[in-house]
Amino acid sequence: MVLVLAVVLGAVLQGGASTAAAAADPGGRPPAERQLLFYNHAYGVLDRETADAIEHSDYLREFANFQVRTTTGSGGSVWTGRYLMGRETYLELFGVGDLPEPDGTLGAGGMGVSVERAGDLAVVKRRLRDMGVTDPVEFRQTRDFGDGVPVPWFDAVFTSGQYDAFGAWGMEYLPEYFADPRGRTEPADHPGDVGRERYLNDDYRKRLMRDITSVHLAVTARDLANTVPLLRAGGFAIRPVGNGGIVARGGGTTIRIDAVERAHAGLKKVGMSLNRPVPRKRVESIGRSTLTVGPGARAVWTFAGN
Repeated sequence: MVLVLAVVLGAVLQGGASTAAAAADPGGRPPAERQLLFYNHAYGVLDRETADAIEHSDYLREFANFQVRTTTGSGGSVWTGRYLMGRETYLELFGVGDLPEPDGTLGAGGMGVSVERAGDLAVVKRRLRDMGVTDPVEFRQTRDFGDGVPVPWFDAVFTSGQYDAFGAWGMEYLPEYFADPRGRTEPADHPGDVGRERYLNDDYRKRLMRDITSVHLAVTARDLANTVPLLRAGGFAIRPVGNGGIVARGGGTTIRIDAVERAHAGLKKVGMSLNRPVPRKRVESIGRSTLTVGPGARAVWTFAGN
C-alpha cells in the first residue's frame, strides 16, 4: 500500500522547513503512555534485475504469501508492487521506474507504522504537537477495486512535507475499508479493532514465512530526522547507534535506520519469523539479493548496497 510520496506530498513540497528535526533527538525517551504505533510494512526500490527476479521467483511463491498486485489509490495514482504478506506485517518491493520520480529511483523507500485501536492516530498527532512538530501533513488514502468508486482505506500523518528519498507515516485503517468484502479483511476481535492482523488475511498459514521481525534501512540525515519523531510519538524505544543512526524497538519488530548520503540509501536487510522451524539452511540468490532461510524458525533477506 505504498503512499507514492511525490503524489501525496506534492502539494506541500514547496513549504518551509519541517520542525520535525527539532524533535528528532535519537536519545530521547519514548512517551510513558502505551505504545500506539507498530511496524506495518516497509517498501524499497531495487535495481531492475533484482525486482524482476523477485517477481518471477518460484521459491518466493513457496516461501511466503507472495503477490504481484496493481493498486489504484487516491487521485488515480497507480502502482504495481511485489508483496510478501505475513500475519501482521509485510514487505513491498519495487524496481527502478515502477513509481514516478523521485519515488521510483534506486534506493528510495518508505515505511508505514500503524495503530491497532480506532482513534489512536489522533493521540499520535497530539503527541507530535507536544514534541514540537507543528506542521505535520495529514492525508486520507483511498483504494479503487476496479469499479471507479474510491473506498476510504486509511488516514495517515507525515511529520513533514519535504523528503529526499524516504518517508515514514503513521496510519489508521478505516471502517469503510473493513466493511468492503473485496478487501478480504477479518472480523474485529474487539470494539475499535483496526489492527494489522485483522487487515491481513490468513493465507500466510499455507506458507513458511510468518512475519517481519526486523528491517534495516539506510536513509539521508534529513529523512531520518523526519522519522524519529514519529517513532517516538508512537512509543518505540529508540537508541542511537554509530554514524548517526538509530535502532527502534517495540511491538515485536526491530527497526534499524542508518544515516547515509543519498547515493547509499536503500533497503538493506529484512529479518523474518517462520511458521515452523526448518532443519537445514537454504540460500536463494534472487537477482542481487540473498534470502537465507533457516536453520530454525527464522530467515534473513539481504539486499546489495547501492
